[in-house]
Amino acid sequence: MQNSKKKKKKNGLIGRSWAMVFASGGYSVKIYDNQPGQSTKAIVEIKKQLQELEDAQMLRGEATALQQVALISSYDDLSQALEGAFFVQECVFEQLEVKQSIFQDIERLVGKDVILSSSTSCLVPSNVFSKVQNRSRCLVSHPVNPPYYVKLVELVPHPETAPAVMDTTHTLMTKVGQAPVRLRKEIDGFALNRVQAAIIAESWRLVQDGIISVKDIDLVMSEGLGMRYAFIGPMETMHLNAPEGLEDYMKRYGPGIQRVLTSFGPVPDFCGEGSKGIINEMCELIPSDEQHLSARKDRRDQLLMGLAKLKKDH
Repeated sequence: MQNSKKKKKKNGLIGRSWAMVFASGGYSVKIYDNQPGQSTKAIVEIKKQLQELEDAQMLRGEATALQQVALISSYDDLSQALEGAFFVQECVFEQLEVKQSIFQDIERLVGKDVILSSSTSCLVPSNVFSKVQNRSRCLVSHPVNPPYYVKLVELVPHPETAPAVMDTTHTLMTKVGQAPVRLRKEIDGFALNRVQAAIIAESWRLVQDGIISVKDIDLVMSEGLGMRYAFIGPMETMHLNAPEGLEDYMKRYGPGIQRVLTSFGPVPDFCGEGSKGIINEMCELIPSDEQHLSARKDRRDQLLMGLAKLKKDH
């Protein structure tokens, strides 16, 4: 059985979700937090979430909610949490020095074959693991929030990561029901956030230039592109959208795509004076107070749960 450690960030959402994912695969999970009592509180919240998932018939794995909770234990002592581990998943907040420090501490306490994995979404492995001595067993396993419902995990190697470490992590993530993708080398933003940034930038430009409203650009995705992309990606979409596949598609539409791409404006200033109108428009649709945002997040998670079930059934 696996012992997987979670170093929790302030709210611990990613750490808790990772714990639930690994437990659903039948692995023993040890949660560590450097704030006394936080890991114990995390298990209370996990138990509540797993029970709700079981009631909704959306619990992952073969075991019951109580059986999965029994696989998770909490620790305030890092050395105890790391005992017996073969895979460590770090989930501290996105501050480079903090991540570097925790991996230095972890490396002193585990064997040389233990895989060290970071959940970072914006820091490249060569920076995260720069103070680790044995970097061949290090990688980033970047999930999508919330990873329990959105199964994609980007596996990003350090320049020195051993191929066997990538293989082992890919096998582990597949076994626990995630959908791992491999990056062949590190790049700022990884794959998901680079694609997401391109969508954000053009959506922002279209609203800022008065072409479309905030509400309608979101509909372009949720009722348009997103409908297809929930099941097939852009490459397969193009392949299926021409009588003779991708090469035929590019012969037909490639010049038009190139023409449109050359018309794109510069990278927007997301925090400048011009952003205020877009922010105000968004806040009119969904006020930014905790009550409204929490309600929409709950709605998002419920919809993702339903979509996950639909994808599982198909």
